[in-house]
Amino acid sequence: MTDQGLQEAIRAAGGVTELARRIGISQPSVSNWLRVPAERVLSVEAATGVGRDVLRPDLYGGQDRQIDDIEAARGQEYALLAALLSRAPDAALLKRIAKLRGDSTPLGLAHAALAQAANGAAVETLEREYFELFVGVGRGELLPYGSYYLTGFLNERPLARLREDLSALGIERVEDQHEPEDHAAILCEIMAGMIGGQFPATAEQQRQIFEKHLAPWMGRFFADLETAKAADFYRPVGAIGRLFIEIESEAFALSG
Repeated sequence: MTDQGLQEAIRAAGGVTELARRIGISQPSVSNWLRVPAERVLSVEAATGVGRDVLRPDLYGGQDRQIDDIEAARGQEYALLAALLSRAPDAALLKRIAKLRGDSTPLGLAHAALAQAANGAAVETLEREYFELFVGVGRGELLPYGSYYLTGFLNERPLARLREDLSALGIERVEDQHEPEDHAAILCEIMAGMIGGQFPATAEQQRQIFEKHLAPWMGRFFADLETAKAADFYRPVGAIGRLFIEIESEAFALSG
């Protein structure tokens, strides 16, 4: 029997087929779920707006899973970046992004710019922009992979080292995941999962993953996204990512 959290996600998305499309997996895979798998909670949350505590209360609903406001904000930032880098935003995600509120800080101003870009944006236009940036005919303008930024080639030693470290934490590649684990979207999703408790990890383990596998290259990737020729909506996404990686680097340096 399908559990309540999965039913809510399907209802919010407008059906099983649409939910599968939004999170980038096959419809039969979603049809076979009895509940939202742990490794898909953050993707489904971003795609539907249904909270993780509703999707999987066994993982996120208990008092022992509560995290403070700063940690929650960190997890939400990573989850937002993961959602926007894994696929072009649909109308539902754009509607939620348009409600973002900024402040006078550089990151707050970037949030406000993204909300403005989302307000009234056409899904078809953003699908073309995403294609030109990250897919392309042959390849997109940018290659959002750690191996590429660190070595100039795909699927190189940095990916192998990442897989070793993720395996040590019990984090495994999921079925229907076609991108390698060093894709920027997947690394952001992993960080969000560690912060939220989806992937049990200590603060020190979070720091190690960040410093070994995100910090050496992801700030450069987001800076490239800010200035990419095809970037319009994604320009403030690049600013948010660059600023957030800088904040995370400083915070982990102070705690290390």
